[in-house]
Amino acid sequence: MAWFTRRSGNEGSAIVPEHEKKRVAEAQAAVPVGSFIKCAECGAILYNRDFERDLKVCSKCGHHHPLTADERIAYTVDENSFTEHDRDLSSVDPLDFPEYKAKAEKGEKNTGRSDTMVRGTATIGGFPVSLLVADFRFMGGSMGSVFGEKFVRAADYAMANRVACVVFVASGGARMQEGLFGLMQMAKTSGSVAQMAQTGTPYIVVLTHPTTGGAWASFAALGDVIYAEPKAYVAFAGARVASQAKQFKEPPNYQTAEFQQEWGKVDRVVPRKEMTTTLTRSLAFFGGKPSSPIDGGGQ
Repeated sequence: MAWFTRRSGNEGSAIVPEHEKKRVAEAQAAVPVGSFIKCAECGAILYNRDFERDLKVCSKCGHHHPLTADERIAYTVDENSFTEHDRDLSSVDPLDFPEYKAKAEKGEKNTGRSDTMVRGTATIGGFPVSLLVADFRFMGGSMGSVFGEKFVRAADYAMANRVACVVFVASGGARMQEGLFGLMQMAKTSGSVAQMAQTGTPYIVVLTHPTTGGAWASFAALGDVIYAEPKAYVAFAGARVASQAKQFKEPPNYQTAEFQQEWGKVDRVVPRKEMTTTLTRSLAFFGGKPSSPIDGGGQ
């Protein structure tokens, strides 16, 4: 009958000798903090050094973890070729919107910059480019007045110097705290893309997770070539909004880069490890000429 009686307390549990406890404690202390990371998708425990070597892509399931703007630049462009411009350009608060200043300060603390978009010049595979990289940590990569201004300046530089403009997108859309000023960036960036098309300036877009809202409804969908990272969330309306208007059963890959590729809105889904090589080939296709890193960022 004892088989069916619940044991109480620690009765029957193994007793760990003190020397074994000490050995385990010493082993744990020997492992530096931050040596391992858990995959956000599959939960696998990854050695941080290998994780960094793999460009923050899970070696078990292939999940592409988000990157900061600095990481994206380091992983993509030629070493020591990037020069940043307009770093201190910052938005005002035109509507005196509640908590806008606090959120902007938080974004600046997270990124070390005064806005979402990072603008500069660099070389990729030896080809000079005018580069734009959005950092989602700054207010969700939202499109404010500085976002659009940096985009226009990058496009103007590309046209003036006859180099390609390359943009990495990570955005939740127009910045609501700037009202119509935020919405206007959709037209402002799209107008700049039209000018690049008229002058024959190559414009290459890379969609990363996530690309949504006003960004996807404007400049992000207008590239001469549009690449995307695997499983990146690419959609106009978010999943919650889209679910309210359901009139069909969505496929398993709905609102992903792969879904957009199937419907012809993305040219190719490119793994992160292949991105630099893919961009280099595209730049060569558009007739770029390899050179040393370009200097200056004036208009």
